[in-house]
Amino acid sequence: MALPCEAPERRLPLAGRRRAAAGRSSHRGRAPSACKRRAAVRWSPPPPRSRPGAMPRRAARLHANLPALCVFLGGLSVCCGSQISSRELSSANMKPNLSPSTFLDKLMGSESNYDARIRPNFKGPPVNVTCNIFINSFGSIAETTMDYRLNIFLRQQWNDPRLAYLEYPDDSLDLDPSMLDSIWKPDLFFANEKGANFHDVTTDNKLLRIFKNGNVLYSIRLTLILSCPMDLKNFPMDVQTCAIQLESFGYTMNDLIFEWKKEGALQVAEGLTLPQFLLKDEQDLIYCTKHYNTGKFTCIEAKFHLERQMGYYLIQMYIPSLLIVILSWVSFWINMDAAPARVALGITTVLTMTTQSSGSRTSLPKVSYVKAIDVWMAVCLLFVFSALLEYAAVNFVSRQHKEVLRLRRRRRRTEDDDGRGFSMYGMGQCLAANDGVSVKGLSVANSGPPPPPSQPPPPSKDPDSIRKKYIDRAKKIDTLSRAIFPLTFLVFNIFYWIIYKVLRHEDIHKRGVSVWPEGLNACNKTRLPVDPVGARRRRSSSVSIHCTNALHVCTKPFAVEFHMKHIRSLFFFFLI
Repeated sequence: MALPCEAPERRLPLAGRRRAAAGRSSHRGRAPSACKRRAAVRWSPPPPRSRPGAMPRRAARLHANLPALCVFLGGLSVCCGSQISSRELSSANMKPNLSPSTFLDKLMGSESNYDARIRPNFKGPPVNVTCNIFINSFGSIAETTMDYRLNIFLRQQWNDPRLAYLEYPDDSLDLDPSMLDSIWKPDLFFANEKGANFHDVTTDNKLLRIFKNGNVLYSIRLTLILSCPMDLKNFPMDVQTCAIQLESFGYTMNDLIFEWKKEGALQVAEGLTLPQFLLKDEQDLIYCTKHYNTGKFTCIEAKFHLERQMGYYLIQMYIPSLLIVILSWVSFWINMDAAPARVALGITTVLTMTTQSSGSRTSLPKVSYVKAIDVWMAVCLLFVFSALLEYAAVNFVSRQHKEVLRLRRRRRRTEDDDGRGFSMYGMGQCLAANDGVSVKGLSVANSGPPPPPSQPPPPSKDPDSIRKKYIDRAKKIDTLSRAIFPLTFLVFNIFYWIIYKVLRHEDIHKRGVSVWPEGLNACNKTRLPVDPVGARRRRSSSVSIHCTNALHVCTKPFAVEFHMKHIRSLFFFFLI
């Protein structure tokens, strides 16, 4: 039975119970306070036995992994320290109270020292402005005014160190177009511009983007009417070259230099088509530095090659005029006695051809040289008029028998009048008495043998045979015209299409894209300065050599032009 002072003990192991029993037996005679103190003590298991001088197992394991643990704790401290340092730096750089408006005011507003009236790098190296153009649409190309309409995105990019920033976390800032008045901009203008307008629906179509390193991107949408001098000698099988020139107005090359972007300098919208022209992939990007009395100004130029599609002119001009010429040949098969029909047909075709020729010139400028369409219309009018003259010749020849018979009757009448006059005045007897010839007996006095009998007069042609002879001649003219007119017109067509569609076409291509390898040497001989920063830049496989001193271009189409002149001369000589 447990003592009253003892607390209920736990279920102890066997060794524990033995020790507890021994303790109780030894403490039976102690005071209750001592018993209470002993009851408060909890049992704890005895420490494990260990050999003297041996390390505990857990400590040994910890000692073995101590190097790896040190490496892990060191890496953890470095990582946490770097994160803490980066956070501290970012928190130090980015002020929590810096709003975008305050940042812009400090960058280029009233709180900054930025002056938009002064260019970047003032009194230093010139500002390099990189330009590229995206063509939205190619408008109408007018031959009468020699201009074309263009809708583009003009993009300019330059570096302004005064706009570099580190206080704002974004790499670039897209600003409102109203901020354009607060920064410096290049004074770019279009040298061959006739008219232009901005777009402000629904807002100003402008873009301003500033980068951390101070680069500025300025993009604007424009609609331009640009001058395009055209060579219409090959119209309507011509290839026109229209240019767009970007030039600085007030800054000389000591302050500002325009450059084309190395990649994608000239981009065209997908599916861009023109009603009458085909925009070729060949695009020339050149420098056209201008020299004025006020200095040397930077200029860059892009050239577009436009090949005219002649489907409209085939339907509206060539085929109708061809049919009118063929219609005039119908008169060769009409009876020559049907004068009203043949004359009416000839005059109608001539007037129609004249109207067609004048209509082809209404949409063209009044130039002094001859165009390809003028040659076609003139030759067609010549063939139609020749068909009318052919009937005049046929009619004239068919009526020649009447004139021959009239002359024969007049000659016979004259002979009869002469014989009748001699017999009337008795001249026969006087002549017979004097000559010894008797008129009645035809006896000759004091004369020799009688003269031999005279040859009988040739039989006179029948008037019907004479008439038939000349009518056959007239019909022969009609028969020959049926073959000569179509054959000559066929030869003209062969020469015409070969000259204007093949030879002149190749000549124009060689003018636009020179294949003269000695062109550079010729340029060097003339000692023309070449623009810096790559004066020759090509955007296609075509090779063109440009010497850019006020748009000097070295080409060599003289041999081709020489042969062309000889071919044209032979052609017109054959027609005449």
